Parts: sequence; structure tokens; C-alpha cells
Amino acid sequence: MQIFAESSTVGPLRIRREPFWNAPNSITLGRIAASFLLLLLPLFSGRVGSAVMGFGFLAVSLTDLLDGYLARRGGTVTRIGKLLDPLADKVLVMTALVLLVAMPDRIPLWGAPMAVLILAREISVTGLRAMASSEGVVLQASSLGKWKTSFQTAALTCLLVHHTWFGIPLHAIGMMLLVLATVLTLWSGYDYFMAYLGRRENSGS
Repeated sequence: MQIFAESSTVGPLRIRREPFWNAPNSITLGRIAASFLLLLLPLFSGRVGSAVMGFGFLAVSLTDLLDGYLARRGGTVTRIGKLLDPLADKVLVMTALVLLVAMPDRIPLWGAPMAVLILAREISVTGLRAMASSEGVVLQASSLGKWKTSFQTAALTCLLVHHTWFGIPLHAIGMMLLVLATVLTLWSGYDYFMAYLGRRENSGS
């Protein structure tokens, strides 16, 4: 599984200018802005309000697929886009986690350590991306990382909706998915760090 890719540009003098405002980057920034709407969850924690928040979160999360598709199709993949895209995902997930932990009926006290582990992993991998980028290496999303994101999104959607719909206990399902998401989150983080350290050893750095 390839995680790292060498950058084609080395040194500040060889970095070419890239337009910032394009459709993919605009969608990514919209995903970051939408994260702030989650702050309204405590005010709309009823059955309908929670459903709107939960499925709204899911819809916003899925825009990650759209901006990636548009960037590849239109040839508008940029360095800033590569930075903002994973950052937007992390802001969205971290905002949802913090709010859910602050509401004991959503993530109970025994589930708080899972939220802390997920947050710690996301922050550490973001730092790893920055370190790799400074060495001219792009930290690519692995298949394990994509599975992690999928389980995180599913778990948080269920926990945000919270209430039972059509006889489906979404809160209980969300907690089970959160356990699986935590395992995948730690596993993928370990995978990234081992790949990075292995590359440094092989390069003799």
C-alpha cells in the first residue's frame, strides 16, 4: 500500500503559482464553514432538529467526494487544495466529536476516551503531513484511512441523529460504529507513522 509520493517541485524557487479560487477549493471551504453550524446542535437537540443536524452532517461530509472528482476532472488539483481537503474533514469530525462529548446523552462518559484518541490521531497525522511536505513528500490517503473516514462519518451521523427512527436504535448503532471507527483510526495512524519512519530509514535520513 503506497502512502508516500515524491513531490515534483523542490525548493521555494521552483514552486509555480496556482489559482486559489476554483470549484473544488470553494466546496472544501464550504465544508469548513458548515462545521460551525454544528454548534447549534444543543439548541436543536429534539427529534427533528437532531435529524436535520445528522443528515446535514452526512451531506456535507459527502461533498469530499464531489470536490475530489471536480479537481481531477477539471485538472484543478492544487497544493492548497491538497492541504485544505483533509483539514476540512478533520475540522468537521473534530467539531462533531467535541459537541457530542459535551452532550452526555450522545456520547456517555465511557465513550469520551474514544473521542480523545480520535482527536489525538487526527492532530498527529496532520503534523506528520506537514513534516512530510517539508521534505518534498506528499502523504497520500491510504485505503485504510478511507475506511476510517467512512466509519467515523457513519458513527457521527447516527450519534447526531440520536433518536430512534423507523424502529432503528441509531444511538446504539452509532456507539458500536464509534468503537470500530476508533480501532480503524488508531490502526491507520500507526500505518502512516510506520510508513514515514520506514521511508526515513531507507533514505538514510
